[in-house]
Amino acid sequence: MKDNTNTSLAKETKNLLKKYDLKLKSSLGQNFLIDNNKRIQIIKFAELSKKDTVLEIGPGIGTLSLELAKHVSKLICIEQDKRVASILESRVEENHIDNIEIINDDALKVEFDKFNKVVSNLPYQISSPITFKLLEYPFDRAVLMYQKEFAQRMLSAVGDKNYSRLYVMLAFKVNTEFLMDVPKECFMPKPKVDSAVVKLIPNHKFNMENKEEKQLFEDYEKIAKALFQHKNKKSENALINSRHEIGYNDKKELKIKLEDIKNDKLNKLLNKRPINLSPEEILDLTRLLQELFKNKF
Repeated sequence: MKDNTNTSLAKETKNLLKKYDLKLKSSLGQNFLIDNNKRIQIIKFAELSKKDTVLEIGPGIGTLSLELAKHVSKLICIEQDKRVASILESRVEENHIDNIEIINDDALKVEFDKFNKVVSNLPYQISSPITFKLLEYPFDRAVLMYQKEFAQRMLSAVGDKNYSRLYVMLAFKVNTEFLMDVPKECFMPKPKVDSAVVKLIPNHKFNMENKEEKQLFEDYEKIAKALFQHKNKKSENALINSRHEIGYNDKKELKIKLEDIKNDKLNKLLNKRPINLSPEEILDLTRLLQELFKNKF
């Protein structure tokens, strides 16, 4: 049976693009959701209430926004494209919605107002930086749509081909959960790739207010970055080859210092490939190397 609701959402989107003579910019990842069932599911995943202040990044013409606003106290929309932001403003006014704040700015540059949930179909080209920026703010839950390949790297397991620095960097900040696939046919215009919706719940494993814990996590991030530039080499060789990430220019100097501090536990970790090191093992490695790098980081 044909889904008339989906047909009407696709038609509504097409009519809006025509009405405003809107030419979409692929450089800004402008692909609008036209599957109403997916829209309903995304909103349900967010478990919204009238107490929530929700942040939406890249709202476009308001496909999610106008529905989100019905369920929350306030919706903060950040849209970079001036023309698209003006269309969203017009739709908000036409629908007599009074709980949406629209900010026409670059989400990577603007400071976010206070929010407790995030619901967004993120522009794919800023997926990584915007995710890490969000993690600098306190929130309860984020329901985010990513390019499927990116989502797979977020949700990978140790030793898996998709296991990456992204997973390792997120491990001590949020718990991630796959929610659903969103095929490319669910968008207008149709992108080249499929998408996936992921839930993020902060896990607060590091107290960033504590100076020592904050330093440990910063060291962990730098070591992870060095390791995953050569994730299929032995970890010792990966660190040496990416020594600039950990404050060294001289390969010989680093090799000598590593030899000076080696013990059985450190040897075991250095002999494993980064792709086979769990986040917990990388944290152990960081602790074992902190003395070595304390004057470098």
